Amino acid sequence: MQKRLKSRFLFSDRWLDRHSIVRNMEAFQDLIVIVLCLALFAVMLMQLWGLFIAITQQLDYKHVTAKILFVLILVELFRLLMVYLQEHSISVGVAVEVTIVSLLREVVVQGALEISWVNTAAICGLLFVLGGLLVVCAKTPHMDCMSANTKLCPIVYRGDRERQNELELQYSRQCDENQPLG
Repeated sequence: MQKRLKSRFLFSDRWLDRHSIVRNMEAFQDLIVIVLCLALFAVMLMQLWGLFIAITQQLDYKHVTAKILFVLILVELFRLLMVYLQEHSISVGVAVEVTIVSLLREVVVQGALEISWVNTAAICGLLFVLGGLLVVCAKTPHMDCMSANTKLCPIVYRGDRERQNELELQYSRQCDENQPLG
């Protein structure tokens, strides 16, 4: 007696198709990210207007600097969403940059001299870890880069060049062996 072959997917032959569900959910997720981008852009415009008003009315440097840094954080978040829309993955490097700028904004807003030594040590430790993570992200190629065979990815492209040089060397050795000694 032969056992019945189980379907590879739970809903493969039914009215509920897994591939169409995933495709529709990805489209819905892209729509959510686009709405977030538009909302973030609107918040950036409002913050720029508030920055313009703050510069023209009063000249409180701490307040103006905090607003400028907040706009930079919003720009970095917008960039993070754009990277997500293009690659469908979160860029860790951009997320670390946003965190570093946010942390430095808090230091500027509170004042470096007014922060306790425990908080200063914690901020320094966090900045050290984030800086190390940023260096690791810069040195590690992206997985999309490694899977694509392009000149923009030095690891894959270098490997193909070495493979091509090896094939050319083998061909030239075969040609040298077949040449008559004369």
